[in-house]
Amino acid sequence: MATYRKRGSTWRVEIAKKGVRLSATFETKAEGVAWATEKEAELGRAAPAAVASNTKTLVEAIIRYGEEVSPTKKGERWERLRLAVFRDIEWAGERISRIAPDQIAQWRDKRLKLVKPSTVNRELNLMSALFEHARREWKWLAVNPVRDVKRPTNPRPRDRRISVNEENTMLEHLGYERGQVPVTLQQHLAAAFLLALETGMRQGEILGLTWERVFLKQRYVRLEDTKNGEGRNIPLSSAAVRLLELQPTSERDGRCFPVASASADASWRKARKKAKIADLKFHDSRHEAITRLAQKLDVLDLARMIGHRDPRSLMIYYNATATELASRLG
Repeated sequence: MATYRKRGSTWRVEIAKKGVRLSATFETKAEGVAWATEKEAELGRAAPAAVASNTKTLVEAIIRYGEEVSPTKKGERWERLRLAVFRDIEWAGERISRIAPDQIAQWRDKRLKLVKPSTVNRELNLMSALFEHARREWKWLAVNPVRDVKRPTNPRPRDRRISVNEENTMLEHLGYERGQVPVTLQQHLAAAFLLALETGMRQGEILGLTWERVFLKQRYVRLEDTKNGEGRNIPLSSAAVRLLELQPTSERDGRCFPVASASADASWRKARKKAKIADLKFHDSRHEAITRLAQKLDVLDLARMIGHRDPRSLMIYYNATATELASRLG
């Protein structure tokens, strides 16, 4: 049976059923009643084992999730870092079945004072996955409390474009001239930057590219290790083919670009500082490339090349200016 208490301008709702206690706060009683009805129904459907095994703590769930689930994911390293953050939560030692949405909401508000909303949303996504796995696979709880926590609003997608002048200035400060064979790490990074502008490939995809995945005669490269977990073929323009032809093929590990990600980031920041270009990231090349490629490929072909399952996702990166659009109107 749910109980409802008025606290100032909000309503506190508490549920106790089958040994499970849940609570949440709402702006109106009607919202609280709807929530309580839904949760009582979920608890009524829950298997007895889901309630009987509710002595496990969140810390225990974090440890087990990190050992069993995280290693199966592509982003294992970042996931482990976020799990470490969860272990420092003040209620991490509590029984996982008794953790309420209000507690998570309070933690969310504290995190928002330290990190960006997008970071908090990624952390909440992982936390929800952890609770859901514990609910479905381990039967440690009956309800996933993260589902009832309001997510912060993400900032508007980044729409930074790269002008031709900025492109040339970065090449200059990386010590690279178009058409030359790269020798230094900075020059290899410059060539990778140009390839990114031609293909829309991410920095990690380019730096991880090996010669066995490059097919210059057929004008494409094959990516196996991508962000969405699916491989894809990237068609190459004539300029992209020329950039790869200039890369030396003597690297022992077979990589096309002998630059580590950490070194690339440091070199990029150093060159950007010397060039006095504000707020330019290597990843902005993906925005610029997609916007340029949209003038040559239709939406479905572009989505396939970029690796987006949903063509609507291209709108995050497509940033044509009004002047560019007007020039096509005639």
